[in-house]
Amino acid sequence: MVILINLLGLLLIAFIVWWFWIPRKTSSIEVDKDLIEITVDNGVYTPAHLQLEAGKPVTLRFLRKDSSPCAALVVFDELELSEELPIGKTKDIVLTLDKPGKIHFACQMKMYRGDIAVV
Repeated sequence: MVILINLLGLLLIAFIVWWFWIPRKTSSIEVDKDLIEITVDNGVYTPAHLQLEAGKPVTLRFLRKDSSPCAALVVFDELELSEELPIGKTKDIVLTLDKPGKIHFACQMKMYRGDIAVV
């Protein structure tokens, strides 16, 4: 019985490590259009890595499919911007990024992550 409990504990620890700390496959996209659709599902943003041109306005259209409370908010720390994402509905965020650099976006707990490379 003790062996079974220890084995279940180790499996639970392995699952937690896999879920929170092992990076999931993410997609990247170079964008030359003014509307980008980003899906929030299964713990990731798809696409998670964007490359945008500086000074060009862009609309990020988030569609939240994940019911996790962590997915409820997207935060752009460098821009001091956060927006609530409703489940099953789109949320448009219009940005004009003037300076080259990297902008990160994430959920409030930093478990869902993405970034924008501004060139």
